[in-house]
Amino acid sequence: MTDHSITPPQWRVQEWWEQADQYQDDPKTYFDYVATEAAQWGADQELEACCGLLIQQGFDVVDDLRTARRPKPPSLKEQALEVVTGLEKRWDLQCDLTLLRRALEQLDD
Repeated sequence: MTDHSITPPQWRVQEWWEQADQYQDDPKTYFDYVATEAAQWGADQELEACCGLLIQQGFDVVDDLRTARRPKPPSLKEQALEVVTGLEKRWDLQCDLTLLRRALEQLDD
């Protein structure tokens, strides 16, 4: 089996530190950004190694595994529908309607 290291290459770590500069005023966030990126990178390497092994063994579940382990965030439309559902259930007019407004502004007239 191919060696799949979960240690990121130095150039990638340097890239994360540069991207983290946007948080330089908050050391906790600055370091959290790099730690989160590194953890995600390692987890992605592990997932791809597992997918490779499953393919090698002839299992046809790789797409399902990727979908289950890396779900896509809900779309703006789906998020807005959740807000509408919440309003319908609670009639809570104090909630933030910004998300709903953004979704509606993207719809064609």
